[in-house]
Amino acid sequence: MTALRISNRQARWLWLHSQGLGATPTGALDLAKLIHDLGFVQLDSIQIVARAHHHILWSRNQNYREPMLDRFLAKDRGVFEHFTHDASVLPMEFLPMWQRQFRRMRAKLDRSGWLKNLPDATERQRIKDRIAQEGALSTQAFDTKIEGPKEMWSRPPHKRALDYMWFAGELATCHRVNFTKFYNLPERVFPEALRNVEMSDDAQVDWLCTAALDRMSFGTPGEIQRFWDAVGRDEVQHWQTCATDLVPVQIQTAQGDWTDAWACPSIEDRLAALVQPTSRLRILNPFDPVIRDRNRLSRLFGFEYRVEMFVPAAKRVWGYYVFPILEGDRFVGRIEVKADRKAGCMTVTKLWHEPGVKWSTARYAKLEAELDRLARFVGVREVVRLD
Repeated sequence: MTALRISNRQARWLWLHSQGLGATPTGALDLAKLIHDLGFVQLDSIQIVARAHHHILWSRNQNYREPMLDRFLAKDRGVFEHFTHDASVLPMEFLPMWQRQFRRMRAKLDRSGWLKNLPDATERQRIKDRIAQEGALSTQAFDTKIEGPKEMWSRPPHKRALDYMWFAGELATCHRVNFTKFYNLPERVFPEALRNVEMSDDAQVDWLCTAALDRMSFGTPGEIQRFWDAVGRDEVQHWQTCATDLVPVQIQTAQGDWTDAWACPSIEDRLAALVQPTSRLRILNPFDPVIRDRNRLSRLFGFEYRVEMFVPAAKRVWGYYVFPILEGDRFVGRIEVKADRKAGCMTVTKLWHEPGVKWSTARYAKLEAELDRLARFVGVREVVRLD
């Protein structure tokens, strides 16, 4: 079968539309559908302007407000928290297809250094018994201490136990208060009808791979594997050989080369219906799903990006927390901006133009409009520009 060739421009448009950045981010908000269509939303505690999960959702519909996700998790039970490539929220309806991921994460921790300083099964059961009797508890309800020298990412024993049981599906996030996680028994969080669904591992792998490709439109085996990070590369390759409806494609890169990939069965219909993405300029979060896979980002957009918050200050090329700027189907710059909610202001400290991108008066006006929208989203009155 001859591979279908998809130009670089078509590939960019497909990817942006597949991940909710193709249309103007206005109109009625359906939070459940938005998260379902994305597949998951990464959580992050850092709040330079807005926490990643809130910013990601707002970028796709600017009627979104921060309390909505907390309510959707804690009251509506529309999502659950677990680990994709990182801590994320996923649609609650995906729970049956996530059972093997609970087992995978437990096995991964058992093979790693996590068992060091991990309370034994008896101690972990005592923690669960407390939660059963007292209700949802956060790590602040316990008082074990780190023994020995403190290192980056060190956790006291009770926190290691709570996280271990959370990864294994023995505990679930009930709600959060100021981003502090409260743990509860899974039967109190996950609907019984979903907890009792039984799916074979093969069926779960098939769903995970198919659902990933559907949300990407096209991808290499590595990109499909990295989407959820809930299947192994060998499992993707086996799925690929068994699937009968995948469409072989060649994707043109930003550099003009062609890369072999697979596309979803509806790829020709998607191409026929493809329209140019909105020309609106958007400031994206560093953890936005469109830029998370850096290799895919570079191939499709020719945009080299990395998060430098863990890079020593002297070695940073850009800065601690720098936001990519997307306009239409290309990245036109990066910006460093910080919000001080107590002071009611947001400060722009630096703006970088991408090489070869001319910043006209109209483009600057678009940036000003986006900064004003972002300021309203986080509830500050003034945007301060340090020229």
